[in-house]
Amino acid sequence: MKRLHTTHQLLRAVLSLSIIAACVSIASPALAQTEATPPASQSSPAQTPNPQAPATQAQIAALQKSVSDAQSAGDNAWMLTSAALVLMMTGPGLALFYSGLVRKKNVLGTMMQSFAMMGIITVLWAIVSYSLAFGHGNGFIGGFEHIFLHGVGADPNAGYAATIPHQTYMVYQLMFAIITPALITGAFAERMKFSAMCVFLILWSIVVYDPMAHMVWGIGGFLNAAGGRFPCLDFAGGTVVHVTSGVSALVTALYLGKRVGYPKTPMPPHSLVLSFIGACLLWVGWFGFNAGSALAASPLATSAFVATHFAAAAAALSWTVAEWIHNGRPTALGAISGSVAGLVAITPASGFVQPMPALIIGLVAGVFCFLMVTSVKNRFRYDDSLDAFGVHGAGGTLGALLTGVFAVSVVNPIFGKDPAGNPLPTGALEGNWHQLLNQTVGVVIAWTLSIVGTLIILFLVDKTIGLRMSTEDEATGMDLSQHGEEGYTFDS
Repeated sequence: MKRLHTTHQLLRAVLSLSIIAACVSIASPALAQTEATPPASQSSPAQTPNPQAPATQAQIAALQKSVSDAQSAGDNAWMLTSAALVLMMTGPGLALFYSGLVRKKNVLGTMMQSFAMMGIITVLWAIVSYSLAFGHGNGFIGGFEHIFLHGVGADPNAGYAATIPHQTYMVYQLMFAIITPALITGAFAERMKFSAMCVFLILWSIVVYDPMAHMVWGIGGFLNAAGGRFPCLDFAGGTVVHVTSGVSALVTALYLGKRVGYPKTPMPPHSLVLSFIGACLLWVGWFGFNAGSALAASPLATSAFVATHFAAAAAALSWTVAEWIHNGRPTALGAISGSVAGLVAITPASGFVQPMPALIIGLVAGVFCFLMVTSVKNRFRYDDSLDAFGVHGAGGTLGALLTGVFAVSVVNPIFGKDPAGNPLPTGALEGNWHQLLNQTVGVVIAWTLSIVGTLIILFLVDKTIGLRMSTEDEATGMDLSQHGEEGYTFDS
């Protein structure tokens, strides 16, 4: 037993020595490395990290660039989305809204008018119109620096939008140029030749839209809010889009004359379902129209988004109530017309007013436009087929003037700051009553340019290729007489 115990002790001793040897072999390289590397306190001054070294400054610059790139990416994504939303307003929005309001024999012809603008104005914009609207020129029209989109590429144009490509800005503005002449087609629905419509609206875009867009939004424009002779507040197109199209619509309706049989022959809408869907698409697309005009994914875009929605809802309500009181019942046509009227009226004000004034603008616009398309239209007996003037001309004028009343610097300090650093007053309620004069000047110029320009173009087109369809073609309908096809074939 004693011998066995001695053997166990010997084995334990050998095992212990083996473990100690293994630990030493593992620790030796680390120990050698530690001994070879002097402590931090013994290192030379040249090897001490310096927080102010160029490497740190480069890191800060890289971080700033990353933030800038992220902002540009976000802004660009929002602006491309907004451009798509505005295009949706024309097709399918306006195409459905207008085509449902005409007789079924004109449904395709009416849709084709909106669709044609999507193609024709795009080509025209690329060739010359963008340059005339946004190129450097004088106070009334741009120059030819961007003809054929020369110089319009991926780099931002800091004069218009510093965080998105110039090409993004160009294509966003294109969508406005498309829908504006398309709005006019509602006034002469069911009676203008397709060929005449194409020529008329091409010339109108060059003579009326391009100069008005340059005056209000172009660098150096006469009405530009940032330095123009009469700084007119028009955030998303009250004067540029709605006043010009609405007033031109009235002029065109008066020049062409009434539809055959109007007003004795009933001409009810053939499909309010189409119009209802179109109006809803317009409402949704209008967020790109107004909130997109902030040109960035910013708090200003949010403010414009909220104002747009509130005004549309308020106007739909006030038009419906006015119609209910006047006719004894509310209608779907009245409700959707009211929403469009509110959207029109808030367009110039959307980037300048707070939510409660937006509600007020919508409430007033719904009642005002209802009276324009009922009482005023019936009194003067003009045939504005789809009420383009009553909604867009009248609503745009009202909205442009009310913008001068309700605009506040807390939403958009467009006029800068005083020497003490306080934002300068924007609208009349802030004390800048002079802004009402500026807004009035903008409206008067828009009305004058639209009336004179439209009359001249109508006269020229009428004397060359003729404007109006023949009585037989009008009786047949635009679908068959102008395009050789029908919108509805129930026996196939």
